[in-house]
Amino acid sequence: MKEKIKERTEAVERILNAYLPNEDKMASEVVRAMNYSVNAGGKRLRPMLMSETYRLFGGNKPVVEPFMAAIEMIHTYSLVHDDLPAMDNDEYRRGKKTTWAQYGEAVAILAGDGLLNYAFETALKAFACDGADVHRIARALSILANKAGIYGMIGGQDADIAAECADAPLTLSQLLYIHEHKTAALIQASMMIGAVLADADDEAVETIEKAAYEIGIAFQIQDDILDITSTFEELGKPIGSDEKNNKITYVTLKGIDEASREQKELSNHAIELLESFGGKGFRNEFLTDLVKSLITRLK
Repeated sequence: MKEKIKERTEAVERILNAYLPNEDKMASEVVRAMNYSVNAGGKRLRPMLMSETYRLFGGNKPVVEPFMAAIEMIHTYSLVHDDLPAMDNDEYRRGKKTTWAQYGEAVAILAGDGLLNYAFETALKAFACDGADVHRIARALSILANKAGIYGMIGGQDADIAAECADAPLTLSQLLYIHEHKTAALIQASMMIGAVLADADDEAVETIEKAAYEIGIAFQIQDDILDITSTFEELGKPIGSDEKNNKITYVTLKGIDEASREQKELSNHAIELLESFGGKGFRNEFLTDLVKSLITRLK
């Protein structure tokens, strides 16, 4: 499985590099900061989930590739802004200096803005791909905008900031709202876009959205667990940052044992939903194995 993930990750990297802005002697600092941010590493989970969901429903054309690059750019921009002193004030991510620590706050803000805008420039290139279907691409763009915007990831980030400033302690329902929008929304976008571009029917897209929600919540719970149990070498950033920032997490509300149990429960149900498509002739064993690997990841 590790070898398969490595192969898929390398394939995503090639696609990303093909769509990143070119650096030359005239390249601005913001372009270098954008590329630094994207090339800082990572699991490339979202474009991988998009590609594998596309394959699940029989997709085999390059039209998915601009969207794979776009979703990773949007995810990266969110991390660049999340690390800023005004937000989480983190100086390291994936074992490297964060963008603001490397280039300064002003350039980091612009780099995040640049990645967000460039993501949509990139996604629009899908219209020029072989096998492009205008209506599917338009629907995919709508999903991308919605899940990344104020009703998705940005809305989750806003709720997270509001919770930190609130007088009352964060409740479980509020925390789930934050996780659904801040973390799960882009995973939903990834998998839904893969399904839509492969011409999956509405019922299938709805099921994929549910599975992706559970994957996203489980993924965030594991992040919360690793912030306590991991090491800097494994995680690539300082551990205990949630405690340092007085953040209430799933672990602080439920405890590690219960959080771990619920994380596995969510992951297993998501896998059941994905495997339910087998009865309709749609199978992708790597996709289900990928979700399983998220349960036990150490970074």
